[in-house]
Amino acid sequence: MQHYTYVVLGAGPAGLQMAWFLKRKGCDYVVLERAAAPGSFFTQFPRHRKLISTNKCFTGFSDPELNLRWDWNSLLSDRRDLAFPLYSQRYFPAADDYVRYLGDFARESAISIRFGANITSISRTNEFVLEDDEGQKYTCDRLIVATGLSSQNTISCDGAEHIEYYATVPTDPDLFRNQRVLIIGKGNSAMETADNLIETTAALHLLSPSPVRMAWRTHYVGDVRAVNNNVLDTYQLKSQNTILDAKILGITRHVDCFRVDFRYTHANSEQRTIEVDRIIGCNGFRFDAAPFDETCRPCLVRNDKYPDQTAAWESTNVPGLYFAGTLMHMRDYRKTFSGFIHGFRYNIRSLTDLLLHRYHGVPWPTRSVDVSPKNMLELIMRRVHSSSGLFQQPGFLADIVYCDGGTSGFVEEIPVDLLDELGLSSAEWLLRLTMEYGHEDYPDPFNIERTPWDGERSHFIHPVVRIFSRERLLEEYHVPEDLENNWNKPVFRAPLQAFLESEIPAHIVHLSSVP
Repeated sequence: MQHYTYVVLGAGPAGLQMAWFLKRKGCDYVVLERAAAPGSFFTQFPRHRKLISTNKCFTGFSDPELNLRWDWNSLLSDRRDLAFPLYSQRYFPAADDYVRYLGDFARESAISIRFGANITSISRTNEFVLEDDEGQKYTCDRLIVATGLSSQNTISCDGAEHIEYYATVPTDPDLFRNQRVLIIGKGNSAMETADNLIETTAALHLLSPSPVRMAWRTHYVGDVRAVNNNVLDTYQLKSQNTILDAKILGITRHVDCFRVDFRYTHANSEQRTIEVDRIIGCNGFRFDAAPFDETCRPCLVRNDKYPDQTAAWESTNVPGLYFAGTLMHMRDYRKTFSGFIHGFRYNIRSLTDLLLHRYHGVPWPTRSVDVSPKNMLELIMRRVHSSSGLFQQPGFLADIVYCDGGTSGFVEEIPVDLLDELGLSSAEWLLRLTMEYGHEDYPDPFNIERTPWDGERSHFIHPVVRIFSRERLLEEYHVPEDLENNWNKPVFRAPLQAFLESEIPAHIVHLSSVP
């Protein structure tokens, strides 16, 4: 039995990112991975081997930090040779290239990983005890679970045994030639599956209770991406395929087909029956809590999809149990991007700083700052034109400038939800900088009536500055959106400078000059 301060469960992108930061901070840790190499999830998923996380290699900029705004796959590190665009120049890259990248990242970063550690039991007394399928035990003070959503959702209805699932259904489209196929689900895995089958099937039906949600409308990258949505055209142009908002009532096997009874969500709950040759479930994945026994089984939320978590990504009912990666998305589900690599890589950096602060007495990374209006203007302009974290986690991560008790400081890219724990919310004066999308809902996001100089009505991403005192919001200023996200122009600078000059008190300005 070996003891560690931290055990990280899973060597996917989240586990590797967590381990990189723990190693960099000199922490005692190990990563336990059941497979023989990192990134085993990506050896199987997505099933049709094309990632939908973008990989924009040619941006016109040379700053590696800025380029992370359009690089959704790289892990954070101090190694320029460990950037994913060096592994592929495809905008939607191949999953196999990402497996190769993760393997190199783990090896070149000298991350401590125990491969072949298939953990089947997790318990807790004074410490966590993990046991693998060969009887090897590991103990730790704190457990960080980075296993993602690894358990396929199943469907409950009469005849559900006839459903094949996304994780195991064959991907050769010739095996579906001239067949009528029902796909249960309308998310990216369903669209990916439909796109693969559209040339060979006689008809495709995509069915789920809720309408299709397009990412280009919601600004949420987990909604349907345009790269796999060809089937939507075929439905609207009446090419045999259909998109159904409905709930399955039952499935019955007949001699040469399956009959599927369903009730429309709309259309006054009309009931219909369709006949199909195959049924494929593409209805997502959830957290696998099976290894946890009753001493440390985390509470689950959102239809048991995620473990319930505090603002610090700690289990609400199991102290010392933390979550990293896609599982962090419980905190900002469908709001920002913690469920995806380009979002959770910044969360994991914050989680590392939090662990060091909580358990090792290390102060949160803070810099001194000159809190004069002129300097604040330049700081804001520098950050909105360079920070990848603020851009990739809009409204979730913030830059903070605070003055309290004769001291001032500047904190970069901290989760807004952690301000209370660090005592920053109660500061005498606090400036919070975020980048955010607008909240108005437009039926057609390509046909928006814009109000160019009214930042509060900006639809696309733009900087937002809020001023607080003792947790009370004093003022809020939205810098209007810009076509190329370039706010370093007089038309943007001058109003922001006037706002800062009016909202930075004289005694705060005086404080900024104190050594």
